[in-house]
Amino acid sequence: MNKHAPPDQTLLKMPSLRAVKCFVAAARYQSFTRAAETLCVTQAAISRQIRELEEHLDTELFKRVGRSVELTTAGSIFFDAAQLSFINIAQAAARIRKDYGNTSRPTLTLCCSPAFSALWMSHRLPGFFQAHPDIDLNLVTTQNFLSLEPGIQPDVFITKMLSRVRDGYVSRPLFHDRIYPVCSPAYLEAHPEIRTLEGLQDGVLLNLSPYGRSQVAEHVDWGVWLAMHQLDVEDRLRKGLRHFNANDYNLLIQMVLNDQGVTLGWDHLVAPLIAQGRLTRPVEEEVVLEETRHYLAYREDRADDEALIRFKDWFMEQIGLQPGS
Repeated sequence: MNKHAPPDQTLLKMPSLRAVKCFVAAARYQSFTRAAETLCVTQAAISRQIRELEEHLDTELFKRVGRSVELTTAGSIFFDAAQLSFINIAQAAARIRKDYGNTSRPTLTLCCSPAFSALWMSHRLPGFFQAHPDIDLNLVTTQNFLSLEPGIQPDVFITKMLSRVRDGYVSRPLFHDRIYPVCSPAYLEAHPEIRTLEGLQDGVLLNLSPYGRSQVAEHVDWGVWLAMHQLDVEDRLRKGLRHFNANDYNLLIQMVLNDQGVTLGWDHLVAPLIAQGRLTRPVEEEVVLEETRHYLAYREDRADDEALIRFKDWFMEQIGLQPGS
């Protein structure tokens, strides 16, 4: 004899999703008429669903103000939760359609850091789209590669993590980090003393802090960089010199472009700005991290996917490596 499943109290206590959908539309537009138009139903149907929801919750959700409606305090609380839930459902449905549905256009989801996205990808993606107009890209940025939003499974990671990204990925080594000071040409002209390491040590240094960067294999800031060249950043503190810290690398680069100081430049990120003449190197000294690399990690189950192969080949060419290497 088959046993019946016990009633699910959570689901039984849930209001009608159709009623919640009507409520969200009415709350968003503050009008039952506009809600009816957006959902392609009658205004009477919207009113009926809202009344059913209010009866279920045993409280009023709207105050009628002339021809429009306003949320009550209870309505605002319910709207915040309901709208977020519908957004999450819509996003999950879109990801499922993309990953598992039948689509006429191949789509790749890429995951990288915000700095790599803004300073590397943004300069090169127009070339990719021109060469591969039939491939759509979905770019996700994060500093925490181990804690992505549930349901996101990128096809490609570009990261400094070799084997810890996720199971089911194949990693290909890319390049070492080359790190050197950068500033704007105008700032260098106004502060010629920073053309030496000693003068640089006393300049306005914009520093990348380690906060929120726990997943990076190592962290190089001004203290580490100067110490590698036998200089002590603590001397600055004794002199009372300004030391600005931020964990947003894009912010630091923008400040440098605005002639506000000197920051450390990661070659793969700042090279395009140097080539354009927007940034310059005040000194020739640099640090090369020979023990670590960046990696391109891609889904093993999509290794034979044509779109993924084309992206990998394009990417390897962009960083000066042979496709398939």
